[in-house]
Amino acid sequence: MTNTAPSTSARQTRWVSFVGAGPGDPDLLTVRAAELLRDAEIVITELPEHEALVRGLLGIPEPVEVEDDAETDAVEAVGGPLFIDGGFGEDGQPLTHAARAKVIIRQAKTGRRVVRLMAGDPFLYASGPEEAQACAKAEIGFEIVPGVSSVSAVPAYAGIPLTTKNHREVTVLSCSGASIDWSRYIDRPTLVLLSAVGSIAEIARELIAAGRSPETPVSMTRTGTVTTQRTLVSTLATVGVDARAARMEAPAITVVGPVVDLREQLSWFENKPLFGWRVLVPRTKEQAASLSMRLRSFGSEPEEVPTISVEPPRNPQQMDKAVRGLVEGRYEWIAFTSVNAVRAVREKFEEYGLDARAFSGLKIAAVGEKTAASLLDWGLRADLVPSGEQSARGLLEDWPPFDELLDPINRVFLPRADIATENLVAGLIDLGWEVDDVTAYRTVRAAPPPAPTREAIKSGKFDAVVFTSSSTVRNLVGIAGKPHASTIIAVIGPATAKTAEEHGLRVDVLAPNPSVEDLADALADFGAARRASMIEAGVPVTKPSERRAAGRRRASSK
Repeated sequence: MTNTAPSTSARQTRWVSFVGAGPGDPDLLTVRAAELLRDAEIVITELPEHEALVRGLLGIPEPVEVEDDAETDAVEAVGGPLFIDGGFGEDGQPLTHAARAKVIIRQAKTGRRVVRLMAGDPFLYASGPEEAQACAKAEIGFEIVPGVSSVSAVPAYAGIPLTTKNHREVTVLSCSGASIDWSRYIDRPTLVLLSAVGSIAEIARELIAAGRSPETPVSMTRTGTVTTQRTLVSTLATVGVDARAARMEAPAITVVGPVVDLREQLSWFENKPLFGWRVLVPRTKEQAASLSMRLRSFGSEPEEVPTISVEPPRNPQQMDKAVRGLVEGRYEWIAFTSVNAVRAVREKFEEYGLDARAFSGLKIAAVGEKTAASLLDWGLRADLVPSGEQSARGLLEDWPPFDELLDPINRVFLPRADIATENLVAGLIDLGWEVDDVTAYRTVRAAPPPAPTREAIKSGKFDAVVFTSSSTVRNLVGIAGKPHASTIIAVIGPATAKTAEEHGLRVDVLAPNPSVEDLADALADFGAARRASMIEAGVPVTKPSERRAAGRRRASSK
């Protein structure tokens, strides 16, 4: 059978894409894998975390319960693919290769776009070959999308290169259910062992008995490439005892050989400044993405808890009047101080059947790169963005005064939140402008987070919380209570710091500039300094949630 790409014929649209999901870190998905998952109608998963991985990639909501005969409706209802468990059957037992192949073939025969998502690489220590053979036998077309294998990725994330200029060979062995003659591997400088956790003591003894030095370095890395990654470094002589003491569990990758010693210099992932930190991000869901991404790059695990809900104004007539005035040429300027303001005006335009052409001849100001970027998405380029501080104050510093000779109109349209301060309006008036300060949207307190999250906040299970405004402080305390005294408090600016202190919180980190990027960077700098001081003091590096400093007090108790 010639395996060619699917055409439009009914027979050839029976197609399965075997996609490697990589070792765990969703950022290691290949471009092709992400493309196929975005287009998939059915995703057959392998691990429980695969569904969450795909939902996170696609930004689709939580799965919903559906009836067996309503699969098409289910795909449409959740706004994404239908997920089918390919790891376990309805009885909770692991599926055999043959049983899983039947599931794949049954779904492929529906004619919908099927992705079989597999851990690591489909053709490397996986069941991809058997499942693809079953598709070929059933005359179902398929493609293989290789994934990043844990064989190479996990040691790399542990800072252990499998080959160097002095060690050019690597041998990979699966220790699952097979008797291995270890004497055959004595002269192999680097061994990568899979499924060796439960039998590592016996393996070490046999390697030593076969002639390998007892002092040969050994590493074991579990849950590699994600923030729960832990690496144990030992020797063949002691790895059995050390693994039991460390409670090492599968999944783990074991490396045997001198390359393990390079970890001392090359460990990078576990040495990230916020590695393993659980960071609370109390923002609106739409605003949290960029901050969470930045925090994740420093090794933390951000958890977004919406504290503010953005809703339309109670009385839309003010916005209606302002938009009509914009179209009729009433304004010289429009100033956007947030992404939410851009979204509110855009929604109003769509309601009236207008588009970006209505801004012709109007000067546009924007506070912040994110606001300017949201305007670009709409096809609009800001004429004025603060050159310094990205705030209302920074905007006023660059705003030109009204000039009767240069400015045909002296009025500014300012769509903002209902709780916005009057500083910008007052400043524009001082510069000679008239301002229509219009409530474009309301910010209201969100519903309380789930009980486990509230308990984690109060009991110190979060390592840090990042506040991006005074309202996030007030609303988080209102819906979930105060963070525990051990939790590191990071704030975006002096006003937010003052609000935090007024609520009895001690501020540990203050961003040098009011941006989410600088806030994340400042928290990372704090984490790096904290880590360095622990190493210098010769004490184990711990997270704030693992350490209860007796001397720490809230600002209100000073």
